[in-house]
Amino acid sequence: MKFNKKRQTLFLDPHSVYGNIESKINIVLSPSLYWVKKISLPVKSVREVKQLLPSIFEDILPEGNYSYSAYKSEDEFIVFAYNDKLILETLSQKNIPVSNVAKIYFAQSEIADIDGALKINESQSIYIKDSLLILVPCCWIEEKGVLDLSKIQHSKHTISLAQFGHIVESKSLYKIGAIAMVLILLLGIEIFITTQKTSAVLAIKDELFEKNSLKSTTFQNKALLKKYKSIYKTQTKIRENISYVLGLKLKNNVKISRLSVKNKKILISFNGVKEGTQTYITKALKSKGMVFKMSFAKEIMNLEVSL
Repeated sequence: MKFNKKRQTLFLDPHSVYGNIESKINIVLSPSLYWVKKISLPVKSVREVKQLLPSIFEDILPEGNYSYSAYKSEDEFIVFAYNDKLILETLSQKNIPVSNVAKIYFAQSEIADIDGALKINESQSIYIKDSLLILVPCCWIEEKGVLDLSKIQHSKHTISLAQFGHIVESKSLYKIGAIAMVLILLLGIEIFITTQKTSAVLAIKDELFEKNSLKSTTFQNKALLKKYKSIYKTQTKIRENISYVLGLKLKNNVKISRLSVKNKKILISFNGVKEGTQTYITKALKSKGMVFKMSFAKEIMNLEVSL
């Protein structure tokens, strides 16, 4: 594989082998390291398109944290989703220091004018189909040559990797801060309610003992105390479960439309959840030890949580 004399350009693919990289290089990402679509939308700016990308890619992306990019091509938009962690891990596996990476591009924007199929490694080739650069097994298509980046003219469509993107997306920091404030507020309310309930239970116990001049036997007094402890335990569990549900990190289009308690059950409705896309919610509830029944009505998931 040849390189640009001024600055080496490397086609990064998980199945390729590279030598030692000791100077600054440009990276062109293989289609195996990103997802791409060509779409038409009734918007004018790339900024507006980027706000819609999480929803556009929602049905095809595996679980994980993703970054998004887009650029306009004539009357359409070429949009991308990529996993920062996956790209960083691939660089690490190929012994390419992140500090040596100058710019990162998508193969879609840099190699969009090839004629026929080009071999990129021992088992895969790339070629253009419907204006999109796609990756296929070598045996599927007849190749015309091997990919050569020595004379590539780079576009302006670069991306930046969040080196800690696998922990949290940079744009989510403000959201996390807001969620943290809500959790702190909920914790304060819970402590206040718990304190008030504890005082109320003790006051009720004293009032009952005084009003009834105590029971005639210790057994009767203990039975009464057990009753109020049971009530307190149930109420505490209800508050804990509701607090946990309100603190769930939901997808942007998912909202809680109902949250109520009836007959020792918490009833919850999530709007915007299609059947089959609820795994991240149910896993979170199960990790808390919640036992529930689930049903769907169009894009509404209804949960009945047992106490």
